[in-house]
Amino acid sequence: MQVDLLAGTGYRPLAIPRLQPTILVFDSGLGGLTVLSRTTEICAGTHIVYAADDAGFPYGRLGEDALVARVLAVMERLVARFHPDLVVIACNTASTLVLPALRARFAIPFVGTVPAIKPAAGATRSGMISVLATPGTVARVYTRELVERYAAECEVTLVGSTKLAGLAERALKGEPVDDDALIAEIAPCFVEKAGRRTDVVTLSCTHYPLLLERMRRLAPWPVEWIDPAPAIARRVAELLGPTAGIPCPDATAVFTAGRGLSGPLRIALAGYGLARIAIEPMPLAN
Repeated sequence: MQVDLLAGTGYRPLAIPRLQPTILVFDSGLGGLTVLSRTTEICAGTHIVYAADDAGFPYGRLGEDALVARVLAVMERLVARFHPDLVVIACNTASTLVLPALRARFAIPFVGTVPAIKPAAGATRSGMISVLATPGTVARVYTRELVERYAAECEVTLVGSTKLAGLAERALKGEPVDDDALIAEIAPCFVEKAGRRTDVVTLSCTHYPLLLERMRRLAPWPVEWIDPAPAIARRVAELLGPTAGIPCPDATAVFTAGRGLSGPLRIALAGYGLARIAIEPMPLAN
């Protein structure tokens, strides 16, 4: 996975253990849970806050200026309330657009995630890779520049899924998701041409790994699926440095709307260590 490594920002790992630094993992919805689980594995002894801007979900429906303004406004509220030592923007759509504005506004490190085009190009044997993302991520100039920089010798298929993030949210909430609906969303990733076919698919939305096992089962042929979460977690660990390893009993999930907090979703959140749930109401402006 290609992660925004904060090049040139001046952030360096801390040299001595810290007592429960706070990590804020932020997404428009529930996809960032895939990053949260990897981060808690590798960063024991941290205080975790998972923030879902469900009032703004999905971010793909917002124009670029509106998206920047929304993320900055929500982050102002979250930073003031939770005082994080580091923030993970576990959303490709936001990361490809909003990170410069966040770093200009706040004096804390931000780790973002962008489409994993470089590792996909390195992994392919057929020379055919697919980038499965939201329409917003596919449309970004930043994404096209990554293709030109790292995969110019490959045949790259950009697939902007309109429904897959929502299907992942439904599945996590315990709602039924039909196999045919998933097949329709991933089918454009699988391309056959002149005796070659796609052999790597990069999951360029953190929601998508929530459905990874089902996508593997439904794929027309085996491919390498690149999940962004492990690389993001490693970068967080590098920046934080060693922690004291004290268990954190009060990891919190905070929502900007809190719609759809069903019993199955609460159980799923508890499975990620998020037994405490808070609402920070921030309706999306019309």
